[in-house]
Amino acid sequence: MSKPSNDRREADNEAKSVLRTLRVSPRKLDLVAATIRGKKASSAVNELTFSKKRIARDVKKALNSAIANAENNHNLDVDRLIVAEASVGKAIVMKRFHTRGRGRAAGIRKPFSHLTIVVRERAEAEEN
Repeated sequence: MSKPSNDRREADNEAKSVLRTLRVSPRKLDLVAATIRGKKASSAVNELTFSKKRIARDVKKALNSAIANAENNHNLDVDRLIVAEASVGKAIVMKRFHTRGRGRAAGIRKPFSHLTIVVRERAEAEEN
C-alpha cells in the first residue's frame, strides 16, 4: 500500500516549474527573472529569446516547461497564461581557492541558485 498523495499547493488555474542548482549567483538570476514577472507567457518567452544574458537560456527552458505543464497536465489555455511568480533562491556555494604569489591563496566562491516559475491562467474579465 502506498502513501496517500498530497494536495496540490498551486491553485487550479496555475502550473509550476522548478529548476534547481543553476550555476549562477542568485543576484544575477533575479535580474533575468525580474524581466518576465507579471508578463504574458508569450512575450516573456520572446524577451528571454533575445536576451544577452547567458542564464536566459535556462530561464527560458524553465518557462517553457511551466507552459507545457499548464497545457498538458492541467488543461489550461496557453494563450491566456501570465507569469504569476518567478522566484529565485540560494542553493549551495562551492568554495575553491586560487593560488597566488609568495605561497598565499585567495578564496573563490561559486554560487548556485534555484528558480521557481509559476504561470497562471487569467480569467476572461481580466484580459481587457
